Amino acid sequence: MTDHRSPDVRHPAGSIFGTALVAMVTPMRPDGSVDEPAVLALVEHLLAGGCDGIVVAGTTGEAPTLTDDETVALIEAVLARVAGRARVVAGVGTYDTAASVRRARAAEAAGADALLLVCPYYSRPTQAGVVAHCLAVADATDLPVMLYDVPARTGLAMAEATLVDLARHPRILAVKDAKGDLFEAMSVMDRTSLAYYCGIDELNLPYLACGATGVLSVVANVVPDRVAALVDAVRRGDLDTARAVQAGLTPLVRAVMGSSPGAVTAKAALVGLGVLPQASVRLPLLPASPDDVRQLREALAARA
Repeated sequence: MTDHRSPDVRHPAGSIFGTALVAMVTPMRPDGSVDEPAVLALVEHLLAGGCDGIVVAGTTGEAPTLTDDETVALIEAVLARVAGRARVVAGVGTYDTAASVRRARAAEAAGADALLLVCPYYSRPTQAGVVAHCLAVADATDLPVMLYDVPARTGLAMAEATLVDLARHPRILAVKDAKGDLFEAMSVMDRTSLAYYCGIDELNLPYLACGATGVLSVVANVVPDRVAALVDAVRRGDLDTARAVQAGLTPLVRAVMGSSPGAVTAKAALVGLGVLPQASVRLPLLPASPDDVRQLREALAARA
């Protein structure tokens, strides 16, 4: 593998990935097929609410059950509707380095602005293996890369030393942190040029206050305007407003990020808002339970 790494430099990550990013759900019909008209309607909802970055085919987008062809078609459809109004980031990570490289190249060919690369899961490689995997994908295209550190899903955390090492690559520019270790995040931000994006909606405000560039939110599917307002308030240094926004979001965050996966609850909430026509998901996910729907309805009513 060619080593293209270079010394750390400060990157304008906000302009590369955006600051108020959404982990977009993938609308589906009851037969499980991707509902492209609903995809386009959702994109308009997200843009109107102020999202400046849309992650396509991430975990919340049910990437593990999307085919390669569906993923490319989804990226192309979102890009066409976005038309330069936001950055489009393609999720390409798998547990197979060769497959991740193929997906990265396909996303680049489709026109994606950047890549989201999850830590390889299931195989549980060594940290050296994680580095080799991420470098292989970063070397495969000319696109900027955001790493995704989510040990609750992958069974493996990216060590601080691993993140520092990967930060030397000129295209690895950011981290979606769903680990929740604020002290480590601050340490990595201090030691590298990596931009941090909070990947835990419950902790968006603390991460932003500690220096994160932005958020990559599931709840932003439902209330993109509120999530964008939170990011904007912190960036302006108005922590009183930021705290008020976060407090207002708490019931919805609890309902969306509660007992069921965010892909399930976010779709159910979007149906409740009239943005999506149905909340279909693919197995092994199941539709939202009656209790989930009740909690979402109550949270949305309280917001109104």
